[in-house]
Amino acid sequence: MTDGLDGMHRWDQPRRRRPWPLWAALGVVLVLLTCGLPTVLLAGVLHEAADRPTIGRLGPTVPADPAVEAARQLGERISGQLDRQAAALLGGDRAGFLAVAEPAAHPALARRYAALRALRVTVWRPEQTGLPTTVVGRPDEWRIVVRFQYCFVVPGCRPSPVLVGTRWRDSGGQVRLVAMEESRSAETGTRPWEVSDLVVAVGPRTVVATTPALRGKLPGLLRQAEAAARTADAYAVAGPPPDRYRVFYAGKAEWLSWYGGGRPAWTGGYAVTVGGGHHEVVLNADGLSATGADDLLRHELTHAASLPERGYPGRETWWLVEGLAEYAGVGGTPVGRYEGLAEVRELLAPGGGWTGRLDDLTPAEDASARRVGGSYGVGYLAVRHLVDRFGEQRVLAFFKAVVHDRRTAEEASGEAFGEPWAGLHDECVAYARAAVG
Repeated sequence: MTDGLDGMHRWDQPRRRRPWPLWAALGVVLVLLTCGLPTVLLAGVLHEAADRPTIGRLGPTVPADPAVEAARQLGERISGQLDRQAAALLGGDRAGFLAVAEPAAHPALARRYAALRALRVTVWRPEQTGLPTTVVGRPDEWRIVVRFQYCFVVPGCRPSPVLVGTRWRDSGGQVRLVAMEESRSAETGTRPWEVSDLVVAVGPRTVVATTPALRGKLPGLLRQAEAAARTADAYAVAGPPPDRYRVFYAGKAEWLSWYGGGRPAWTGGYAVTVGGGHHEVVLNADGLSATGADDLLRHELTHAASLPERGYPGRETWWLVEGLAEYAGVGGTPVGRYEGLAEVRELLAPGGGWTGRLDDLTPAEDASARRVGGSYGVGYLAVRHLVDRFGEQRVLAFFKAVVHDRRTAEEASGEAFGEPWAGLHDECVAYARAAVG
């Protein structure tokens, strides 16, 4: 799915289910700049920007309209309450966090507080995005969208932004929080910590979270995530790797709600860009074996390390983005033991539905699971051939030039490999054919 929104770029192409574990869905929620796949927009869509307020802070100009001035003054009082709540959250003061809200809001806020504390929140900075507006049919309630910036574990990280609608009641000069809504931003959707109880394990390179019902999986998942992070770190092509990889392990209900849900049943996982240079990876617990989780984590964390925050150029580079992640995901498995060879063979057969061009490899939104698997496999084999010929570092230079610097494959090939891309392209396709021949 794609969605061109406010400078943030999204795409979400899930991967199919292998016969044994689930495959990864590359759901890096980045928007393709061109030729995007269709998406269903969420109701009440909001747009996030990583480094600036979306609508604007309250300005110094005093308007003449008394209603606007009253809203401005109310906004200042709301800002004070939000600041007090933020200080309580960072200070571990649960009572103070709840004190700004009416009692009916306490259960949902308490869950959110506990989840954020479990994730070791280190930055929580609220910014109003405009003036409060009255809620239709409720003259004593006001609504304002707040942009929260947050960090987990690392105090000095570049914060990730999330836009949340908040509702307030102004009674007798005292403003109280009525509700903190779930975020419905088009870039990501609802975060796990907004709607779920979470248990969390933290390692040197990763943060792994799941629900209390799946608590027993955490130690093993943390070990696997830490191992995958060591692999993924090598694919940070345009700067240092992420300060922490964020991994969420979803049960059946959570799979349908976290980050908007809506992925096909055979999707094994996806990665979502949340701004601030961070991606959050989600794994589908349903049917995912321990061995499958290893491959899946290497694949998705490689996306988190390698992809630009602003998105990649378009469908024509899908094979390279997915091929690199799949190359990392297989973890050195010989080509002959790659699990997707049968699907590759079907795709390459006469009538398989592929034109033979790598820049036309992206599967359609309604493609079958086997068609999707074949596309991933061809991307992997193409990258594998380039690595075999030129080595990982030159392939990463090619990747950076195409995906980050937005150079054409022809330009990047000459610089990274010293050879025309047309010939290398045909070599990659021939290599894929030979691997299944």
